[in-house]
Amino acid sequence: MDLLSALGAGASVFAAELRPPRAELAAGEGMDAWIDTYHSVRRLTRQGTYVFLTDSAVGLPEEDNLRHLVTNLGRDVPRERIVPFLTTKHALEYCLSYAERAQQHGFPALVVLGGDKSVGLPRSVPHAWQLRKMVRERAPRLTLGGWANPHADAERQIDFLTDADFHAEFYLTQVVSHHDADRVARFVRAAERRGLALPGMFGVFFYRSANPRTLDTLRSFLPVPAEPLTREFAAGAQPEEVCARTIRALIDVGARHFYISNLPVARAQQALTAVLEKVGVTA
Repeated sequence: MDLLSALGAGASVFAAELRPPRAELAAGEGMDAWIDTYHSVRRLTRQGTYVFLTDSAVGLPEEDNLRHLVTNLGRDVPRERIVPFLTTKHALEYCLSYAERAQQHGFPALVVLGGDKSVGLPRSVPHAWQLRKMVRERAPRLTLGGWANPHADAERQIDFLTDADFHAEFYLTQVVSHHDADRVARFVRAAERRGLALPGMFGVFFYRSANPRTLDTLRSFLPVPAEPLTREFAAGAQPEEVCARTIRALIDVGARHFYISNLPVARAQQALTAVLEKVGVTA
């Protein structure tokens, strides 16, 4: 079952977001990192989990995830379970060629995002919807995913998602925490009141610790509830439990589908399974 079908099938969908190796790694380091990635993708998809692969997630160039997937995973991994990300932080022709390659190699879905404006290369177009519109013309069979931010004004975000120019069949959200449950509740209520038909997947970050330097760095890219997280870890909470608390809290306010970001690549499947066991569900 492809992702869009799964999102409409009734049960909650839990996906893993993995980050490909950085492009500047030395050959040996890069190869080792990709081996870990391949193993994780295989394990996750074979247990039925959908896998997102990022594109320059924190402003640093990452390896061409599509090229490596096609070359090294072969046909024994279901393409329906893998959803690459594409940001506008590349030359426009590269972006359109990337979408064509994704379609040609049998990947049914692609998430097209703007990318962080404050770091890395400039965007090739000002807004991601403009790139999704062009991708529609070059690769019309692709199911496209967009982006929303529950931390921003809920009504304005629903305006974006219901606009005819959004050009997507589903959306992902910025990472949220159980400490942000009130914002998610406002977003969900606004979506229900406005009759939003697009299915969405809420981002959940797998915090591995409350290291102050790490949390401070993360603040450059996503909202981080540093003080309450620090209290939780200081009280003895483990990463899997903190992540599970977020998922349980978001389910309580009406969220249904989730992707978990920052899972340790070498043991992503084990970590995700542990989180979902604490939530009381299975992938």
